[in-house]
Amino acid sequence: MIRTQRLAAGICALLAALTAGIAFPAGAVADETTADAPKVDLVLDVSGSMRANDMDGTSRMAAAKQAFNEVLDATPEEVRLGIRTLGANYPGDDRKTGCKDTAQLYPVGPLDRTEAKTAVATLTPTGWTPIGPALLKAADDLDGGTGSKRIVLISDGEDTCAPLDPCEVAREIAAKGIGLTIDTLGLVPSTKLRRQLSCIAEATGGTYTSVEHTDELTDKVNQLVDRAADPVVTPVATEGAASCTEAPALKSGLYTDREEFGQERWYRVDVNPGQELRASVSVAADRAVNPDYGVLLRAVTVHAREIVRGEAAGNGRTDVISTGLRYPKAESDEDAAPAETVCLQVTNSFSAASGVKTTPGLPLELTVDVVDGPSQASDVASFGLGRGWWLLGALILAGFLAGVLWGWLSRWRVAVWRTN
Repeated sequence: MIRTQRLAAGICALLAALTAGIAFPAGAVADETTADAPKVDLVLDVSGSMRANDMDGTSRMAAAKQAFNEVLDATPEEVRLGIRTLGANYPGDDRKTGCKDTAQLYPVGPLDRTEAKTAVATLTPTGWTPIGPALLKAADDLDGGTGSKRIVLISDGEDTCAPLDPCEVAREIAAKGIGLTIDTLGLVPSTKLRRQLSCIAEATGGTYTSVEHTDELTDKVNQLVDRAADPVVTPVATEGAASCTEAPALKSGLYTDREEFGQERWYRVDVNPGQELRASVSVAADRAVNPDYGVLLRAVTVHAREIVRGEAAGNGRTDVISTGLRYPKAESDEDAAPAETVCLQVTNSFSAASGVKTTPGLPLELTVDVVDGPSQASDVASFGLGRGWWLLGALILAGFLAGVLWGWLSRWRVAVWRTN
């Protein structure tokens, strides 16, 4: 009897161990899949002003609920979606408490559509509009993983929790270099609201849209959720140095950094004989700046001799200014010729408007691509025309002959006219 019990216990233990052994690898695979999955956090304003009945004859809250239900039905399976609220729980007048009123309504993860819809249905317009605190918490909701991360903020009013400026919060999130994008949707055609939501979006490379109808809200949120599922290249955060000798060594890829007003940043790239370096840089004005600015990208040797440069100037009409360069390194007769270290210098001439903070620096995006060079590196260096010189020469010759012919015909016509 005792032996039978022990045998039964041993079999149970063995089955439990096998079950655990099977389950754990599956869990590990699921974790790996989740780590690469795109994540979206929908941040919804549930403040008291959402009671207003100006969205196709219904309240703003009702329009948002209808849009969310349709978005939840259309969310791609691979997207990990969550919902966060602001101003949904505290109805009182204490500003300090109201500015902490943000909560995770549905956690970011695999989507249970029924559960998410049930949670949305319970929402009632209640309190304040703590946009800044909600963005900070939403960034924490999306922490971890290597997939794309996107916050979609939907609000009908400005933040009511100054001095925590939501635009500064967005800049701080962007400065972390985690590849998080914030898109904003405004439910009221207000100039002040547009400025604040536009500033939040621009700080992270997102978009701002004003929507006044339920179908527009549904379409735009669906578009942003679908965009999160598209394959994207996540920039790698780097930190340029004050000189080439201390600069980080970069390989082909997309990099993001921050650059102070009027500052220069240095990076290094190794180029082998027969390869071509292609580099471009974009600097964004994510705050108010004075007009007339520019950006300069230089490729120089380690001995400070300039190889090639690219530059661009702006006059305040655009928020992003970009330039680029190409440097082909000729083939070498030596079998094992060493690579050349090229120093990339990025300089901007932005200046801050009065009263504007200069920190953190302006967002900078640098693209580096080292590819196999053309058959004749000198072709590309010839003012960027390459073999186009043959076509240019033919056009010049054709223009010259056409000019001579036209001149001869003109003189002949004048002579005939005088004779007659």
